[in-house]
Amino acid sequence: MPTYEYHCDACGHNFEQFQPITSKAIKDCPKCKKRKVRRVITGGAGLIFKGTGFYQTDYRSKSYQDSASKDKKDSPAKKEKDKKDTPPSGSSGPSQSKTPDTCNPKGD
Repeated sequence: MPTYEYHCDACGHNFEQFQPITSKAIKDCPKCKKRKVRRVITGGAGLIFKGTGFYQTDYRSKSYQDSASKDKKDSPAKKEKDKKDTPPSGSSGPSQSKTPDTCNPKGD
């Protein structure tokens, strides 16, 4: 059910009313009791989906969910193995990018 905003032209009172789409607009102001209320068109707050069943992954098969959880468990161990195979980035070994002597701008 949406929340509608109303404005009373008689007293200037603004208020919101939570009501079904099928119900008629409110005519009487709750503050001054005059029949000068009109519904204000606003942008709204958008849709909020709560609970499960709104995402594609909520409907995956049991076997898919099991293999995905297994992959998550295996992931940290694999990362540690990969770290051991690669050299550290700040090593003090020889530089990978050597410039040839012919590119010396001073001519030494």
